[in-house]
Amino acid sequence: MARKDHVSETPATAWLKANGVAFTEHPYEYLEHGGAQHSAQVLGFDPFTVVKTLVMEDDKARPLVVLMHGNRTVSTKNLARQIGARSVQPCKPEVANRHSGYLVGGTSPFGTRKAMPVYIEETILSLPRIVINGGRRGYLVGIDPQVCARLLAAKPVHCALAE
Repeated sequence: MARKDHVSETPATAWLKANGVAFTEHPYEYLEHGGAQHSAQVLGFDPFTVVKTLVMEDDKARPLVVLMHGNRTVSTKNLARQIGARSVQPCKPEVANRHSGYLVGGTSPFGTRKAMPVYIEETILSLPRIVINGGRRGYLVGIDPQVCARLLAAKPVHCALAE
């Protein structure tokens, strides 16, 4: 690993510290469009335990966050049905950046600019530990997934599709 082992504080890590959440830091060399599969590979994690943070919007353009396994995609039809929306789609990158306060590729569900409802693929909650974006491209943090349910009020959903 060419990068140092500690990354300067981000809004996400400040939020985690303020809420008393213990986390491990996992910096890696960011690859444009590499996604969770790339970070899992270079850090030696199972892609199923690498959780991606996706900013989406419903049919009324209301933003929401979906936490999904790194090797799965979101069934927007299933998600929309479960949250009572007519449809759900990913936000354009510039819109996602505006809602979250993070650059796409570095989006964390913690310390977002705008409060948004958070939905989590239910199987993530049964994992003993996950790694999720720490608020910067090329930087993941390891946490207990229950933090997402407890502190983000993330609602469990079933919307994963194999990639």
